[in-house]
Amino acid sequence: MADANKRNIPIKLGDFSVIDTEFSSIRERFDSEMRKMEEEMAKFRHELMNREANFFESTSTTKKTTTTSQSTNSALSSRPKQNYISDISSPLIQEDGDNKVLKLRFDVSQYAPEEIVVKTVDQKLLVHAKHEEKSDTKSIYREYNREFLLPKGVNPESIRSSLSKDGVLTVDAPLPALAAGETMIPIAHK
Repeated sequence: MADANKRNIPIKLGDFSVIDTEFSSIRERFDSEMRKMEEEMAKFRHELMNREANFFESTSTTKKTTTTSQSTNSALSSRPKQNYISDISSPLIQEDGDNKVLKLRFDVSQYAPEEIVVKTVDQKLLVHAKHEEKSDTKSIYREYNREFLLPKGVNPESIRSSLSKDGVLTVDAPLPALAAGETMIPIAHK
């Protein structure tokens, strides 16, 4: 590999805890998801009760049963559909103003800051940590290696890393902006 494609990324030590800063955000997301789930369960329970009521109200005639099932289907189809795609968000990508940042976390709490190396080689982010202790009676050896393929267009010069006091290494890589604008897709008629 050429040395021109390698870049060591400095690690900034911070007097902060990732647990303190991230726990509140995780708790809020969890509460929000729980509220959505409870709302969906309430809707489901309501629909189920309506179906049971309609089922028991119907007579044995085929015409009445058909009418009931049609009204149930129309009630289901008139229900507003949710856009589940918009609810999906990657925990690795966070908004930073108008830009998006790839945010990776690594637990390197068993290593001293000077034992940790973060670097890029071509389009890969490499995190390496190594600890060795030797005494007359025992030897301890630990090694940590993680590789992450960076998205195309990520500038290695813009990648930053920080190490919290509780040993969580956070690597932030600003993502390139996507071309904005509207593109019409032609429809082929056969």
